[in-house]
Amino acid sequence: MKTYIQITTTTETKEQAQIIARYLVEEKLAACVQILGPIASTYRWKGKIETAEEWLCLIKTRGSLYVQVEEAIIKLHPYETPEIIATPITDGSLAYIAWMENEVKKR
Repeated sequence: MKTYIQITTTTETKEQAQIIARYLVEEKLAACVQILGPIASTYRWKGKIETAEEWLCLIKTRGSLYVQVEEAIIKLHPYETPEIIATPITDGSLAYIAWMENEVKKR
């Protein structure tokens, strides 16, 4: 099986998440982007503990497209240092994996 991944990122607003999601799907860099939220995030930023309401994007794609997805997120994202984390998809239904394969760029 080819390598597939789920990339996560968060945004400050639902609209920002939708812009990133639409771009990734339109450019065939992702088969699907699910947007969840709002969520509460607590983190340390520049020495200060912050709490913020954010929107979580779950991006499904092929591992070979990671760099292109990362570049797109950085280009579209308003955060100075956006969360961009990839997690391998180790298994999945064959039908869903086949669908993903058909919905993303071949390279």
